[in-house]
Amino acid sequence: MQFRQYANNCKTRWFDRDDPSGNGDYEDLVNLRKAYPDQICNNPTACEVETTSGISQSTSGDNITECSVTAGSVCANKDQQDGKCEDYKIRFTCPESFCSCKTRWFDRDDPSGKSDSEDLVSLQKEYPEQICSNPIACEVETISGVSVGSSGDNISECSIFTGFTCVNADQEDGNCEDYKIRFICPESFYF
Repeated sequence: MQFRQYANNCKTRWFDRDDPSGNGDYEDLVNLRKAYPDQICNNPTACEVETTSGISQSTSGDNITECSVTAGSVCANKDQQDGKCEDYKIRFTCPESFCSCKTRWFDRDDPSGKSDSEDLVSLQKEYPEQICSNPIACEVETISGVSVGSSGDNISECSIFTGFTCVNADQEDGNCEDYKIRFICPESFYF
C-alpha cells in the first residue's frame, strides 16, 4: 500500500484516475476505490486537490463543482469559462491508524535454481516508488507467514542495504522455503 505519515496526520499518495476529456475530470471516490483498492481509508477526514502540475485547485481558475471526503473531486468542463478543466489529482487525509511506515510484502523470487533472493535493488526496480531508498529495518517470513527464525532454514540475515537471500546449498535438505520481505521506512517517506 502506498501511504505517507506525518506527525499528526496520515495522507494517501496523489491519485489521478481521470483526464479532463469528455465531460470533465472526475477523481470521484467510488471509481478511485475501484482503481486503487485498499489505498484509501474508509473514512477520510480531508482531501486536497491540485492540478497534475502542482497548482492548487483554489488558484487554478477552474470551478470545481465538488470536492469532499465522501465524493472526491469533480470538475465539469461545462462549468468552465474556457470549456475545459485542468487535469487534477487528489489525495486524502486518513486516521492515524490507517498509515503504516511498513511496505507491503514483496515476493519477487522463488527458491528455484540456487536461491530465493529478495534483493533490495531488484525490488526497487520492479516496484518503483514502493520502497524507500533508506529502509530502517526489514522483516522476512515464508509466504505462508512463518518467521524466518522459525523456518528451519540457515539464513545469514536480513539487510536494510541488500535485502534478503536464502542459498539452497546452505540448507540441510538443499532447498530454501519461499520467502517474502517487507521494509520499515522513515516516517517521512512517501509511499
